[in-house]
Amino acid sequence: MSISSSSLVLSKLKLQNPKLALIESTSTLSDLKVIHGYMLRTFTFFDLFSASRLIFSAVDKKLLDYAVQIFFQIQSPNIFIYNAFIRGYSGNQNPEQSFHFYVQSQREGLFPDNLTYPFLVKACTQLGSINVGIQAHVHVIKYGFESDVYVQNSLVNMYATLGDVKAASYIFRTMSLLDVASWTSMIAGYSKCGDVLSARRLFDRMPEKNLVSWGTMISGYAKNNLFDKAIELYEALQFEGVKANETIMVSVISSCAHLGALELGERAHDYVLRNEMEVNLILGTALVDMYARCGSIDKAIKVFEELPVRDVLSWTALIAGFAMHGFAEKALEYFSQMLLTGLVPRDITFTAVLSACSRGGLVGKGKEMFESMKRDYGIDPRLEHYGCMVDLLGRAGKLAEAEKFILEMPVKPNAPVWGALLGACRIHRNASIAERVGKILIQLQPEHSGYYVVLSNIYARTNRWDNVEIVRQMMKEKGVKKPPGYSLIELDGKVHNFTTGDKTHPEIKMIERMWEEILRKIRLVGYIGNTTDALFDVDEEEKENNLHRHSEKLAIAYGIMRTEDCTPIRIVKNLRVCEDCHTATKLISKVYKRELIVRDRSRFHHFKSGICSCIDYW
Repeated sequence: MSISSSSLVLSKLKLQNPKLALIESTSTLSDLKVIHGYMLRTFTFFDLFSASRLIFSAVDKKLLDYAVQIFFQIQSPNIFIYNAFIRGYSGNQNPEQSFHFYVQSQREGLFPDNLTYPFLVKACTQLGSINVGIQAHVHVIKYGFESDVYVQNSLVNMYATLGDVKAASYIFRTMSLLDVASWTSMIAGYSKCGDVLSARRLFDRMPEKNLVSWGTMISGYAKNNLFDKAIELYEALQFEGVKANETIMVSVISSCAHLGALELGERAHDYVLRNEMEVNLILGTALVDMYARCGSIDKAIKVFEELPVRDVLSWTALIAGFAMHGFAEKALEYFSQMLLTGLVPRDITFTAVLSACSRGGLVGKGKEMFESMKRDYGIDPRLEHYGCMVDLLGRAGKLAEAEKFILEMPVKPNAPVWGALLGACRIHRNASIAERVGKILIQLQPEHSGYYVVLSNIYARTNRWDNVEIVRQMMKEKGVKKPPGYSLIELDGKVHNFTTGDKTHPEIKMIERMWEEILRKIRLVGYIGNTTDALFDVDEEEKENNLHRHSEKLAIAYGIMRTEDCTPIRIVKNLRVCEDCHTATKLISKVYKRELIVRDRSRFHHFKSGICSCIDYW
């Protein structure tokens, strides 16, 4: 039956039975039941087309259980009715039901049409099964729909989403008609497998782009940690005059969070408000996380307090923000408030709370929270929770207890758990435990440079230079290299990236002169370069020179050079802050009367008046 003839039939039926006109407009199950009863009393229900409209309405309203009840009252369902169920379940939590109705239609001898397979293939995608997807593809070919553009698009999307980019690319290349959905599905597939370069090439070649294709590319950059590229493309979108949607803004705000780009994040927030987007749970949680990660915990609290509705994830985002900044008491206070609302904490919530206890040195409270997980909420601790407990005990100097805790864990400890203990050995300069732990870590992750460096530094501090040389030789033999440190600073909406020993910045000469001036001033108040954590295969004079070219020192110098007095300076660093940079930054905050906020890979450091918020414990 063609679309025009079916519309004609429906119009005729509506004239004969006015209540049928209510099917499309009804919104509740009770209303639908009233119409269903009327159709049964007037025998209208036994007209297959009328019954199918009732089923379509129930499926569209996601009343699938009721739709199934209607289905069993129909003597000979046609392919349109089966398609309705295949479509309804394809985006449902039970996508396997789509296959049940497809198989049943086959048993009834019904011939599928071009609307059957897009949703059947979508169900394969939802189910996450490439093998079932291949079987669906075989049926597509069997029934001759392999050239239908909608079916092809669904296949491209399925293969791309499930990781078979080669198959997706083959179908894409052989398609005679490519629409926006085809290009977008392929871009998403490349992005998912990490081939962002191919995704961008396709994006640039697209003859026509829509909001979904822009969002897919921006999201692809964000998910592959190319946050600066995500923001660049968002700015290009604005230049094109296209209005961003919620999905795009979540990716942009998340990118600002990872870059620590507060000014860009504030602009994104302003864009959301100016365009009257609803700050819902997803967008609101992203904003809370962004402000916390960018060092503005007060604004994170403000956004959180203004949310009309809060769920566990929004509470967790703020609690994690307090933990990052070292505000343990605040984290626990908000955790208690969350419980009073009746919300049940999730495992990720306890990760944030335990992390806060660790950074705040609250050993007793941390143990209490750890025990509460299983006892009060039935949550089995995961490896990250065990890692938090090891970190908690280790930071407090309870190294033997931390090691015992690991050995008695009911699950096999992974590298991050042992790494937490090694980090504690560095803080408390315990070479004996560090040696045991270091050997385990090097076996677990022989390519991870950080473990070699921490172990060698512990040996160096305890004057075990032969062991330092052994570790250095191991790194050489295995080709392990320490990743270069870099620091980011945002000025006037632009993120500047400094690497250790950087010479590429266009203003590097002025920055170096600025650092020499800073160095002269902090030396007057007692600064002496600490070369303990510097490279162990160079002489003292070269170590001293290397220290003064650490990325955060260059970023701080640039910040002082380019901002007005008393303006806070925010730095994001990819590695842990070394002891020398930590000491130097404290003195800079005192001499220049500046607040310096440094986010390293594990926490925030708020330097003010010569003191750091971590109390030299990080």
